[in-house]
Amino acid sequence: MTVCDQTEKTKKRLFAIGDIHGCSRALKAIFAEMNPTPQDTVVILGDVVDRGPDSAGVIDMLLAWRAQTNLVHLVGNHEEMLLQVAEGALSLDDWTRHGGDKALYSYGVDHPSQLPASHLDFLRAAKLTHEQGNHLFAHACYLPHWPLPYTPRDVLLWKDADPTELRPHSSGKTVVLGHTPQPDGEILDLGFAVLVDTDCCHGGWLTALELNGSTIIQANNRGKMRRKRRYVRL
Repeated sequence: MTVCDQTEKTKKRLFAIGDIHGCSRALKAIFAEMNPTPQDTVVILGDVVDRGPDSAGVIDMLLAWRAQTNLVHLVGNHEEMLLQVAEGALSLDDWTRHGGDKALYSYGVDHPSQLPASHLDFLRAAKLTHEQGNHLFAHACYLPHWPLPYTPRDVLLWKDADPTELRPHSSGKTVVLGHTPQPDGEILDLGFAVLVDTDCCHGGWLTALELNGSTIIQANNRGKMRRKRRYVRL
């Protein structure tokens, strides 16, 4: 093995995966292509449940991969709604009209409080934000002059990221977001912020972006891979 091969093999990669929304076939294909190691970090940007056909399968897969790599799961607005219904803080109808009915169907239950305890624990343990190296991570949006952990929760989980309004974060770090779908199936890289939700559950792609490398990996909700492409930062 050459020095270059050894370096490539032991490099600690940093991935961000956009909104999964129950698309287990896409996630399975993405993980098979990524093949993350214990040295890698995979940041799941939230909204792993609802809308797509297999929320249960998605969480099973994430639990399995959590034992094999450094998996960071951020809470999205859909995780928050599911947990609020499970705990009686939100009506069932308020959640199911946002795609929660698909999640219930995948589990074969009538109420999110009936989900397996391990799945509810996984959702409850999700982080609000993450920081690693030169990158900040949140589900939905940020405020440029607020430290990310102190940003209002509704901004982090619910606010759409309007590229005409986004500004560089005062930390100088690149902010990586999901939540706001990119209808053309391409990530939106503004240089200071990257939007990674490419709308898999509505016929687009699930995206895994290698942030300290040069790779974009995408699969659709049938598990079909898109040609792996190089990622060139702006």
